[in-house]
Amino acid sequence: MTFFPTRLAQRVALAAFALAPVLVTPARADVRVDIDKSTQRLSVRVDGALRYSWPVSTGRRGYGTPSGTFHPQAMMRSYFSRKYYNAPMPYAIFFYYGFAIHGTTDISRLGGPASHGCVRLHPAHAAALFALIKREGAGNTTIHISD
Repeated sequence: MTFFPTRLAQRVALAAFALAPVLVTPARADVRVDIDKSTQRLSVRVDGALRYSWPVSTGRRGYGTPSGTFHPQAMMRSYFSRKYYNAPMPYAIFFYYGFAIHGTTDISRLGGPASHGCVRLHPAHAAALFALIKREGAGNTTIHISD
């Protein structure tokens, strides 16, 4: 007794079984986030193509933002700084110890150094970046910060 009523049905089932890993494994894009502290801009490239370019605020005098190449270590949609008076950090993407890329309510200061070292973005931009990294995977994301 066979499970499949016809030889054709058996072949179709075997082909579907063989293709199953391809069908359920989504393709992931390479995401690169470049932050230029000298211009106070963040740009996002997906598979090499420019997707976004936004103004940011990095660390003000006495509170430097680290330079280098990093990867997301943790992501939190809603977070409040325990170190800085419970300041809201929506769409936080932590990349180095307590440093994160996150949204800010202080949007008038975007485009110039203003933070305690984090990279601040407009909340809508932070939400878009957070969703992109969540979708494509933190392991496929590189964050490069230059002076």
